Amino acid sequence: MYKKLLLVPAFAMLLTAASAQKQKFDIQGKAGARGIMPENTIEGMLKALDLGVTTLEMDAVVSKDKMVVLSQEPYFNNEISLQPNGKPITLKDQKNFNIYKMNYEEVKKFDVGSKVHSRFPGQMKFKAYKPLLSETIDAVEAYVKEHKLKKPVYSIETKTIKNGDHEFQPEPAEFVDLIMDIINEKKLAKRVIIESFDMRTLQYLHEKYPKVQTSLLIDEKEPFEDYIEKLGFKPTIYSPYSVLVGKGLVDRCHDMGIKIIPWTVNTVKEVKYFMNLGVDGIITDYPNIMGQLNR
Repeated sequence: MYKKLLLVPAFAMLLTAASAQKQKFDIQGKAGARGIMPENTIEGMLKALDLGVTTLEMDAVVSKDKMVVLSQEPYFNNEISLQPNGKPITLKDQKNFNIYKMNYEEVKKFDVGSKVHSRFPGQMKFKAYKPLLSETIDAVEAYVKEHKLKKPVYSIETKTIKNGDHEFQPEPAEFVDLIMDIINEKKLAKRVIIESFDMRTLQYLHEKYPKVQTSLLIDEKEPFEDYIEKLGFKPTIYSPYSVLVGKGLVDRCHDMGIKIIPWTVNTVKEVKYFMNLGVDGIITDYPNIMGQLNR
């Protein structure tokens, strides 16, 4: 499947025409290219590379046998998942399909690429599985080498459920160590960002792996300074829900030496708006929109 993906011209012309500030603009493909490809699949990551993303944003969970798996949730979401027998999963039952209670060989049997996604009806459809973080990295590194593309940054989110330790996820220290064991084995620490809404994972990472970049994800309207105080250190990136971002917040982040990258920015109009505010990048479901900026 990977080799069948067509290489799409990157958006280098956009960056050439932009200002020096915009030349450093970070395009992060949400879960690969979720708007046009099944999320958190190897195929989606490779498509995002074809579209010129600088950072591959992906979501990580842990299986029963301690394998790090790409998944937006620590269970099989009813919106995208089919059981190994082809039957759908209901909203009521989805959390019963708990990845943390399954060995990876069982996880791999579910299809997360064939079902039409109600929020992303334009997605390409094909049978796909939830890949391991390690095999995703291997596939990406081989692909960029083969196609002479710039090596991407990996932004890996620790997906946790509040009060879900030992039920849907390991404790923060074990979660982070499992990810970092893979990152260090692949010698990618300089090209990795660990992002999370769960401050505990970032706090542990900052303590044990202080050189690794961090991104604090935010979805509630509380003062920026309060979040930084709760976190206890300055993250590399502050990543709020896009509706929370205004010029004042951008300036406060930059005054503290923190980058700001909002999520999820899915239209050309929004991209231009946030560029004009001076953000350092965006997370988008549709990295293909970047090629439309100069039209």
